[in-house]
Amino acid sequence: MEKLVSRFVNFINLNQGEEERSKVLENVQSNISFSGSNLWILACAIVVASVGLNVNSTAVIIGAMLISPLMGPIVGAGFGLGIYDFDLLQTSLKNLLVATIVGLLVSTFYFYISPFKETQPELLSRTAPNFYDIIIAFSGGLVGAIAITRAEKGNPIPGVAIATALMPPLCTAGYGLAVGNLMFFFGAIYLYAINCVFICISTFFIVKYLKYPTKKQLTDRNQTKVKYIITTLITILILPSIYFAYQLFEQKKYQHAIDVFMENEFSNKGIAILYKRTAFNTSPKKLELGFLTKKFSVSEIKDLNAKLKSYDINNTKLIVVQDTTDLKSDILNEINSNNMVLSQKDVTILNLQKQLAADRYNNKELLSEIKILFPTVENIAVANHSFNEQTDSLKTVPVLVYNSKKPLDTQSATQLTSWLQKRLSKPEIALFNQKIELKVPPVAAAAKK
Repeated sequence: MEKLVSRFVNFINLNQGEEERSKVLENVQSNISFSGSNLWILACAIVVASVGLNVNSTAVIIGAMLISPLMGPIVGAGFGLGIYDFDLLQTSLKNLLVATIVGLLVSTFYFYISPFKETQPELLSRTAPNFYDIIIAFSGGLVGAIAITRAEKGNPIPGVAIATALMPPLCTAGYGLAVGNLMFFFGAIYLYAINCVFICISTFFIVKYLKYPTKKQLTDRNQTKVKYIITTLITILILPSIYFAYQLFEQKKYQHAIDVFMENEFSNKGIAILYKRTAFNTSPKKLELGFLTKKFSVSEIKDLNAKLKSYDINNTKLIVVQDTTDLKSDILNEINSNNMVLSQKDVTILNLQKQLAADRYNNKELLSEIKILFPTVENIAVANHSFNEQTDSLKTVPVLVYNSKKPLDTQSATQLTSWLQKRLSKPEIALFNQKIELKVPPVAAAAKK
């Protein structure tokens, strides 16, 4: 057993293939500076990334991330924390601040002079950080720190630069400043800060795991002072990060529960949702929904609010926006806040959703109601059917095909047709047995008169 454990420990041992630690520290220190060539490389990478975001080109954005030197000072800060080197930490943070300011200035200037200021999907995706961004930043930081300490560097460094994506959110923050959208700016800066912090933390853990020796100070008093300062900074860095990670995890779980609720209660029933807005940080939380055609009564809204708890959506109030004027205003505000404009394609999609919602029937729900009135009915299928009248116009009538132990008699067929007209709010209904066509009395014609 001990032999097996020993083999496993050797198998996962990070000390194998490790570079000389003095050389590693030299490389880290040489990559944290942002003067001269590094500053020019950073500025050019910012321009390339901004162009990629502007034209929605993933390939260009990836290229910018590969040439960006932003990882250097973040890794340097992690090493500074790990070996209690206050000078290295201070220099790294100062250079990271310089790089961030330069990045914001260059990207803001580019987007300000750019004639194309439409909000592209690549920009939108960098304005709302989630829990997965933390996992990516932390895991990418671990890989980057491990690769830096290897004698054979291999391929991880470029992959880490792409995965952790420091450049795009910084450029997106510049876009937010250029167009005056503070929501974009703060959302993108938040994502950028998350990436920086968790790459730094993961580097710190690798340095501690590899047991890099702490930097010796001139006196024991200075050694103790630096140790306390660094320990305080580590605590300030890690504890809020755990809280933010928990908050983002809870928000992701909440949004998933909301999506399941909307799909089960509306989408699967053919009810098209036109507008959605959630407020996670209020008490109670709020879920505002607007629908294409469906109108809900007060009792229905109350029932939907009661159903939220069954989806593990607690402390949340569902608000259904039904007033046309209010709904249009809310949609326009949402569009304006995100600097978006509805295209003809969006209008076409909404019209198709409206048509599909009108043509779709909940067969399962209808069957359960019909069985109460007509127990012999075993199964049904309801759909709209269009056919030409004597003129060139099309006429659309709901058609119900049912399967029954025995065909409904004329009186039952008349009752079922009348009930369906009332239930579906349709003036005409065509009723058919699966095997035998029924001659339904002209209830529809009478209803039309």
